[in-house]
Amino acid sequence: MTVPTYDKFIEPILRFLAENPGGASARDAHDAAANALGVSDEDRQELLPSGTQPVYKNRAGWAHDRLKRAGLSSSPRRGYWQLTAQGQEFVANHPQPLEPSQVEQLAVGFMDVRLRQSGDADPLGSKNTVLGIFPSVAVSSPDDRLGDAIAELRRSVVAELLDTLASVSPSYFETIVLDLLHRMGYGASRTDIQRVGGSGDGGIDGVISLDKLGLEKVYVQAKRWQQTVGL
Repeated sequence: MTVPTYDKFIEPILRFLAENPGGASARDAHDAAANALGVSDEDRQELLPSGTQPVYKNRAGWAHDRLKRAGLSSSPRRGYWQLTAQGQEFVANHPQPLEPSQVEQLAVGFMDVRLRQSGDADPLGSKNTVLGIFPSVAVSSPDDRLGDAIAELRRSVVAELLDTLASVSPSYFETIVLDLLHRMGYGASRTDIQRVGGSGDGGIDGVISLDKLGLEKVYVQAKRWQQTVGL
């Protein structure tokens, strides 16, 4: 299975904190929620695109952020989570698993509520609540959306680059290949790489001198690169 979206972490964290009225470390809450959701050890190793944090911990963190904005939880100190009085009351009034609509309300209904300096927010039902957000977008955490946006930009750049390479002249493509090889570390300087392409070149489009005396050379065939990238 993949790591669930952050809205799925809301109730497990809520119930775990209710079982620990004195509060608990964020780390313990992360793992308790992951256990409740059946997140495997393998899935817990998945990192954000930035590589800075496991995905399940990030989503658990955003779930707790939503509970804080709803006024149900707080962070009395760094790395420590605790239900507020309103949170304890909410759990007492909802002993059964929450309805999907209730989870959605917690996930997207308080996103514009500003957190106070203490980490608390206005209590549940505040006039500051906002609705009308598309759930499919809202349940993707900002980090998820950022990762998707970066991946989409990379795909767009790759497609645009391939289109550009497909439209350049053969001689210019040969120069691009030689420039790329230089960037990859071939040749001590760009002057060590010479384009040879032209009629009667025997299929050799460039020559790279690997030593100062030019005794060791690499011969380049740009057409093979074209075939490799599908041009």
